[in-house]
Amino acid sequence: MKEIYYLFKRNVLVFLRDYGAVFFSVLSMLIILLLMVVFLGKMNTDEVLWILSEYGGERDALTDEKNAGYLIQMWTLAGILAVNTVTVSLTVMQTMIRDEVKGQLACFYVAPVKRIKIALGYILAAWAIGSGMSFLTLLVGEVYMVAQGNPLLSMDAFVKVLFMIMLNAFVYAAVGYLLALFIHSESAWGGMLTVVGTLVGFLGGIYLPVSMLSENIVKVLKCLPVLHGASMMREVLTKDAMEVTFEGLPDIVCEVFAKELGIVLWNGDVQITLEKQILILTLYGIIAIVVATVISKRRKIRDR
Repeated sequence: MKEIYYLFKRNVLVFLRDYGAVFFSVLSMLIILLLMVVFLGKMNTDEVLWILSEYGGERDALTDEKNAGYLIQMWTLAGILAVNTVTVSLTVMQTMIRDEVKGQLACFYVAPVKRIKIALGYILAAWAIGSGMSFLTLLVGEVYMVAQGNPLLSMDAFVKVLFMIMLNAFVYAAVGYLLALFIHSESAWGGMLTVVGTLVGFLGGIYLPVSMLSENIVKVLKCLPVLHGASMMREVLTKDAMEVTFEGLPDIVCEVFAKELGIVLWNGDVQITLEKQILILTLYGIIAIVVATVISKRRKIRDR
């Protein structure tokens, strides 16, 4: 265990000393926040207000506008957290690519340390920083919500979201390590990060709600961890906001809204529960580590 701890500590410090990587990780978070709140948030808020006016009867317009804004902001925050766990975790894994380019990874492989421990050193570092950055995003989001006059998350919801952040970061740290075994230059890894950063919002039904995608595409997305990670956080973060916003409306209106915005996912007529989504993500992470361990044991690296 000492070897894992020292490798973990070393990898965390290497990343944090790269001020450029840390800066751009925070900057990407702020850009996504601005994009989703200013543009997508307004569009989805108008959709909620239309639903309330269509099915809600006589209502207080100002109260509905405030509640609808809060609901969409929480939905947006869940999407941002899902994106961050992917992009930050993969960015941290670039440390492994840099180590290979400099020949340091070859030194680790010839040392009397099992390769699974080397793998865990990288994975845990990416997991810790990915979780930490996303946790910071959650805190910033909550400060913004309170500043807008909205209530704080309940302690129960906060703990659940924190667990989900850590689970998502673990999955993408493990997947990132697996991908890093096949990429051998920083430029190639940077290119991959650009592609992933562009796609992740669509894969998670974040930039476009799942109701705007074709049925076949949604079926494919349900096989990927991104959509499930975003959905589970949406379900927890929007629960109280949905109850307040749709108060007095038929239950079916709330159910359809949750389905169309990917707050809950369905497999045919069966809802995919939080427990099933947690199991899916956990299996993704475990399988990625097992496959990566098998590949790394057979991998030969030349000292550069």
